[in-house]
Amino acid sequence: MNKRIYLCLAHMSGNEQKFIQEAFDTNWVVPLGPNVNGFEDDLKTFVESGKDISREIVALSSGTSAVHLALILCGVGPGDEVIVQDFTFCASSHPVRYLGATPVFVDSERESWNMDPDLLEEAIRDRIAKTGKKPKAIIPVALYGMPYRIDKIMEIADRYGIPVIEDAAEGFGSRFDGQVLGTFGRYGILSFNGNKMITTSGGGALICPDAEAKAKTMWYATQARESYPYYQHEAIGYNYRMSNICAGIGRGQMTVLEAHLAHHRHVFDLYKDLFASVPGISVHGNPNARCESNFWLNTIILDPDIHVRGEENAYQSVVKGAVGGAAGVVHQSATPHTDCEPVPAVEALRVILDQAGIEARPLWKPMHRQPVYADSPAYVNGVSEEMFLHGMCLPSGPYVTDDDVRYIVQTIKDSVI
Repeated sequence: MNKRIYLCLAHMSGNEQKFIQEAFDTNWVVPLGPNVNGFEDDLKTFVESGKDISREIVALSSGTSAVHLALILCGVGPGDEVIVQDFTFCASSHPVRYLGATPVFVDSERESWNMDPDLLEEAIRDRIAKTGKKPKAIIPVALYGMPYRIDKIMEIADRYGIPVIEDAAEGFGSRFDGQVLGTFGRYGILSFNGNKMITTSGGGALICPDAEAKAKTMWYATQARESYPYYQHEAIGYNYRMSNICAGIGRGQMTVLEAHLAHHRHVFDLYKDLFASVPGISVHGNPNARCESNFWLNTIILDPDIHVRGEENAYQSVVKGAVGGAAGVVHQSATPHTDCEPVPAVEALRVILDQAGIEARPLWKPMHRQPVYADSPAYVNGVSEEMFLHGMCLPSGPYVTDDDVRYIVQTIKDSVI
């Protein structure tokens, strides 16, 4: 192989150029304009599809900004607590800290790898008993696109009167009982980063319950400016709106969304078939017929007794630069080890794949094992940590061909001893 196979790079359709050129021709090169409105309309049509529901969309600069604004709209502030899925990327929890609140982490159920509803209720009861007040919000996460048990989560949340903010940043197009993720709770989070199902090069969106919530979101996202002929600010706002150029890319991407979803699911089926004959390696799939993952990233788990060539050399040197093509890695660590890291077989396999031109990464490290959250309450059952120690993400994007998948699986098979 003389090319590099990346985890997930969004595929451009050719339609994007039309919308971008229109923005330049009309001089709408700002954080508002026809493409922003059109993209929000396209997203609204999609998230409402298949069910008799009504939602509003605000296009924003990132999925993280959408989490931040959703928390503000739920009234989260200093001294509050927010329940967050433990097995996730840090963008689900960092905005809680932006507001001076405390994330309370809840571990995963084994079937979906997402928030365990039983553990969620245990955490709610315990926080009420210990603090005298209930958490201000609950954030389940569609890990790698897999739907969470939103039926049970909503039942529990409604019983205690706690709003749900669905982090569907990785789950755009995934459905539970035929309904698009992000439309069950009070707010839903979408991401259009360069590695997501569709991209705006960078960006996100907040799914809102109604026009009033949309208007308030847009107000916060445009520096909370009051309606005077001069700049009057009576609350703290943010510069979070999506640009008309980025929205133009998004409008073009929406024309290929269904093709992207079909491709990711096809890649999953191929991985599943090819790994079926490989003892000790399992592919994570839909736990039941109610769940319809977009398979944003396909993931595997290595059995504890699996061994890989070169694992005796794992973690022997400090990583210099980005790991597997990851962007934004600018701080070199002082040591190659932490107190919680994937087993040597996983790291050795990552290195072998990297040398073969294949980008692969460990699963998300659980938030309760992140040093920055050492003091945060956590309700754990060991599932997310077990998955992190033994799991890996494999290339899944639109540029990944059937031959690529066969090459990836064969490389892994040849690495196992």
